[in-house]
Amino acid sequence: MAEICYREPTSKDIPALVDLDQRTLGGLWSAPTYGREIDSPNSCLRLLTIHHQIIALGCYWVILEEAHLTLLAVDPAYQQRGLGQWLLMRLLMDARQRGLDRATLEVRCSNQVAILLYQGLGFQVLGQRQRYYADGEDALILWHKSLRSAEFQTLLEQRGARARDRLGRQGWRVREARLPIPDPQGITQTDPR
Repeated sequence: MAEICYREPTSKDIPALVDLDQRTLGGLWSAPTYGREIDSPNSCLRLLTIHHQIIALGCYWVILEEAHLTLLAVDPAYQQRGLGQWLLMRLLMDARQRGLDRATLEVRCSNQVAILLYQGLGFQVLGQRQRYYADGEDALILWHKSLRSAEFQTLLEQRGARARDRLGRQGWRVREARLPIPDPQGITQTDPR
């Protein structure tokens, strides 16, 4: 069984992050931007790797009591296998552990697969940004208002179990590195996983 590792990036990962970004997001962020995100206490940037190759990345910013999801990308060779869904759920779990109440993101109006994924996790359309993307496409603004609710915790656990089962049927096992999770008062704790 192959092992997928969920972990924080280091500065050594920046060239691979930029490469994945260019192939999946059209070069949204540069090497200096990734360096700032790695160093920022208000950024939660996470990776999925297999055999030390970065196959997915996700990021959110901590803005007051909100997680603003900024990136979610999966290597084209690994898409349609449930990795993006698993990574999104893990980011939302991290946001809950940080004590964040809400989450928001922008998504292309044409990206129906992503919209359905987000809506399946309780995100609702809040509005639309005109010509948000460089090619002129509009973005939907999606919002989740209750990350810390018991119902959302149950949903994450159920969907997480299904996602792990799906990955397991493909011969993959996810290993989560011990990651520091800052609490709302700013004291860093080690995640016991």
